[in-house]
Amino acid sequence: MEENTDLNGSEENPAEELPEVTSDAESGDLHKTIQLSGMYQNWFLDYASYVILERAVPEILDGLKPVQRRIMHAMHDLDDGRFNKVANIIGHTMKYHPHGDASIGDALVQLGQKDLLVETQGNWGNILTGDNAAAARYIEARLSKFALEVLFNPKTTRWKLSYDGRNREPVTLPAKFPLLLAQGVEGIAVGLASKILPHNFNELIEASIRILQEKDFDLLPDFPTGGLADCSKYNEGLRGGKVRLRARINQVDKKVLVISEIPFGTTTGSLIDSIVAASEKGKIKIRKIDDNTASTVEIVIHLMPGVSPDTTIDALFAFTDCEISISPNNCVIQEGKPRFIGVKEILRESTRYTVDLLRAELNIRRAELMENLLFASLEKIFIENRIYHEIEECGSWEEVITTIDHSLEPYKPQFYREIVTDDILRLTEIKIKRISKFNSFKADEYIKNQSDEKAQVEHYLDNLTEYAIEYFRNIKRKYGKGRDRRTELRSFDTIEAVMVAAANQKLYVNRVEGFAGTSLKKDEFVCDCSDIDDIIIFREDGTVIVTKVAEKVFVGEQVIHIDVFRKNDERTIYNLAYQDGKTGGVYVKRFAVVGVTRDKEYNLTKGTKGSKVLYFTANPNGEAEIIKVILKPRPKLKKPVFDFSFSELAIKGRNSQGNILTKYAVKKISQAEAGVSTLGARDIWFDDSIRRLNTEGRGRLLGAFLGDDKILTIMQSGHYRLYNFDISNHFDEDLLIIEKFNEKKPVSVVYYHAEKEFYYLKRFQVEVTDKKTDFIGEEPDSKLIQVSTEWLPRFLIVFDEKINNRAIDDEEVEASAFIDVKSHKAKGKRLTTFAVKKIKMLDPLPYQPEEEEAETVVEEITETVPEKPVELPSHDHKPPIDDDAVQMTLEF
Repeated sequence: MEENTDLNGSEENPAEELPEVTSDAESGDLHKTIQLSGMYQNWFLDYASYVILERAVPEILDGLKPVQRRIMHAMHDLDDGRFNKVANIIGHTMKYHPHGDASIGDALVQLGQKDLLVETQGNWGNILTGDNAAAARYIEARLSKFALEVLFNPKTTRWKLSYDGRNREPVTLPAKFPLLLAQGVEGIAVGLASKILPHNFNELIEASIRILQEKDFDLLPDFPTGGLADCSKYNEGLRGGKVRLRARINQVDKKVLVISEIPFGTTTGSLIDSIVAASEKGKIKIRKIDDNTASTVEIVIHLMPGVSPDTTIDALFAFTDCEISISPNNCVIQEGKPRFIGVKEILRESTRYTVDLLRAELNIRRAELMENLLFASLEKIFIENRIYHEIEECGSWEEVITTIDHSLEPYKPQFYREIVTDDILRLTEIKIKRISKFNSFKADEYIKNQSDEKAQVEHYLDNLTEYAIEYFRNIKRKYGKGRDRRTELRSFDTIEAVMVAAANQKLYVNRVEGFAGTSLKKDEFVCDCSDIDDIIIFREDGTVIVTKVAEKVFVGEQVIHIDVFRKNDERTIYNLAYQDGKTGGVYVKRFAVVGVTRDKEYNLTKGTKGSKVLYFTANPNGEAEIIKVILKPRPKLKKPVFDFSFSELAIKGRNSQGNILTKYAVKKISQAEAGVSTLGARDIWFDDSIRRLNTEGRGRLLGAFLGDDKILTIMQSGHYRLYNFDISNHFDEDLLIIEKFNEKKPVSVVYYHAEKEFYYLKRFQVEVTDKKTDFIGEEPDSKLIQVSTEWLPRFLIVFDEKINNRAIDDEEVEASAFIDVKSHKAKGKRLTTFAVKKIKMLDPLPYQPEEEEAETVVEEITETVPEKPVELPSHDHKPPIDDDAVQMTLEF
């Protein structure tokens, strides 16, 4: 068999030779021997290129995939201002798209649901619930006015033949708007994928204007489903970036939460399924879920009695699809090749393309105007100079053309180009009726109008940047209404799952045998916990270990304390007294266990063999009790019994050896007096960027909190609410004021009373309640104007001269002099009967509040008392101890 070239015409690769054909003499059948390696190498590359360029990845210039572009082109072909059946649109699109009706229908529904290029009629599904659109024969569509204005212009469109060569289709549509970023896109090709997130319509226009003004800009995604977004790691949409999305969850009361917006990419059905799954696993505790979603999302979550709403909200973010992460991957086709570029560069390229299209349109219009002027001038010369009379004696058509051309010779220098035969032919086509009714004045007016428009177009060309800026502003004026940002940008805190997981398990311990777990139900109950918690175990030999909650795990014999471990907990302080070795002295220490390595054993003593814990307490708020120490009798012992206060010790790390309590043998240590916290008040900050409390110094310091101290919040809706200083608290979206609550401090409010149609001022002291309280009345149209928690606030009333029909001087109002402090239910006092333009808040008057008595502070401090320690008894299952053995006490 002679050699043949491969499919690419190469003779170097024998693996790519044409198939070898052999014959079977007996059967007469022909058999082919096919080498697959070359075919795979070439055909797969062709296939991959086709999928990338013609199926999955959008073009950077018009922001459309091929199927979307062909749908737009087909809809423009059919457009007559009326709605068309989607089935008809699909059939028409198949002239350009070779991949069947299913892909066309799905792509058209997605375009319709984005509510930008396509106006819809009928049931087009719901992106919130995930419901599918009705069949194509039941729904209708047409191009939106926006699409007709920014997407089509046959004069600037580049064309190519369709797949079968029977029709023309656009290479790209002349899109004068960043559609790619406005709509977003997602596609999976061979070897790569594209995921471009949607952005806000008006923000894209403003960013394009800033590009034209050579200013910097920021561009972050905006999602049609609303919700909250943390875009701190967006990375301009490039690979490696991440956007965290959260549902908007509001607390109605202590037992009900409502989800009003969901993360992009989820549906109400999938979100509810994830919540139910988390509830079944015991991660959250809910009673039931109601889905009332229609045009807007409304998922009502009913909580179990006694469950914290704030902790449940955090748990929903931690364990359900109420928080998801999206990883963008901006891949586009640019100059026929896939490229990975950021959203800023995409917008710059789109803006440059828009300017180029505007320039091309202006140049086309300028050329059209010049042609209009040329022919209008020719027509006027032809009729006014009666050149048509000169052709009456001509014997042939060529002589007619020559005669007219010769007659126009004196006027040719005034035209911008040469007069050609086609121009003369147009003159000969003028009808006698037009010649007889020719009006020289109207002709001059038409020429002037065309000249003025030409001058205007040339002005635009000379000032193209300003023209493009005005073009974008005009688009915003016409189509930007109702396209405000839907997704609120927010910085999210990191929720630790172990801190918000519901306590779905019970922890038990066998102290003597050294086992702990959730399955030891016959042993001692310790506390409720979750299945993802860690537990901390202190043993009698002075060692401590942290391990994971399990059904049954060995934690070491002689357990003296076990509890759920909270990482970085600096408030829980452990007080310890231990004997160093069998005959050594007794040491005392105070320490916190902030961070450890799981399943690693740590020694709290000096490490001497035979060391033993004599006294131990765990104090959740750093309490320091007084202990009574009884020494073993011995000759010449002057003080066999004495007291010691742990408040004399500094709080150190777990590895410190402690201070010597006594060098003599100890018979017993017990608690003599309950202690108070030595940690003092706790500084609490409010981070406005994430709207959460913290103790790390982020944001604004609210103050030092202790015991029953409260936080006062005032909302724009005209409500106030008191919170404790738990850092897991969630606050309302319309929060205006947040500060440490002072029950003696009045709140001053200026509000508009909808029923009376006047402005009122009221002052009241906040009533201590855990409910959300309304203070401006139940009239739905009443609204809060100004609110102050200063002692002596002032307000300035600016009157409306037009409505009052006269000038009225601004009036300054001192709240304390205007009205006394009353109940929050009081209506208040009317500020004025004149029409008001606005009310501003002035700087408050100076005021020095009375200092609180010291006794009050002492009483507040002594309120925090740790639980009473429990003496370690001589358990039946514990080895007997003699009278001289050490008696230990333990606080749980």
